[in-house]
Amino acid sequence: MKIAAIQMVSGASVDANLRAAGALLQEAAAAGAQLAVLPEYFCFMGHKDADKLAVRERLGDGPIQQFLRDTARQLRMAIVGGTLPLEAGDDAHVRNASLAFSASGELLARYDKIHLFKFDNGRERYDESRVIESGREPAVFDMESGGKRWRIGMSVCYDLRFPELYRRLAADVLLVPSAFTHVTGQAHWDMLLRARAVENLAYVVAPAQGGTHENGRRTWGHSLVADPWGVVLAQRESGAGVVLAELDAQRIAQVRLQLPALEHRVL
Repeated sequence: MKIAAIQMVSGASVDANLRAAGALLQEAAAAGAQLAVLPEYFCFMGHKDADKLAVRERLGDGPIQQFLRDTARQLRMAIVGGTLPLEAGDDAHVRNASLAFSASGELLARYDKIHLFKFDNGRERYDESRVIESGREPAVFDMESGGKRWRIGMSVCYDLRFPELYRRLAADVLLVPSAFTHVTGQAHWDMLLRARAVENLAYVVAPAQGGTHENGRRTWGHSLVADPWGVVLAQRESGAGVVLAELDAQRIAQVRLQLPALEHRVL
């Protein structure tokens, strides 16, 4: 199965971001991708956290979801919309939701980011819980390709630091759409992604925001695809672009046969 991790440098205009995403998704489809995954906040990165409230949508209704649905159908390619703001339990919060659409435009799965990022090094401060309401349930979906049914597990950015989530997903492919800060990404991005691949003997697909945004935030980028042995198959350092890789079902089977660690779990 050919997969595309889409790297973006999203800004404060939903329309502009959707146009940029559309062009990158067309590039992925033209290259033969069957599944394309957009980064966290692909549709909107405002000047302040509360700006998300103005562009939130109700599940099943809104221009961002319509874009994902229509583009998947037009390109005949499954698309995971990294994250978009959906309505939460009160008017002061949103859900940071990742939506997966089939090549026919059908909603396959919804995942609401469970772990909310908080960071303060004296220069940069983030606290997603001020505007985001956390999710509670893991999410997976299936895709058929090359005679194999692929189990695909969903996660978002800061989830990457919580390996117990990925154990519960028990997936062949782990998606990690992200907007890692430059500081934390430089320190931990590659090692965390490769660790999740190795310990789960699964492919990891991590599309990211990668550059300096209108709001001054600098994201790490380095979108990548890693194989079940932790080998990085493809990566893009910075700037908008498409990272393509071929996922091999026989590779997963070989690695899991040679090192049956998933069968040896005790706890």
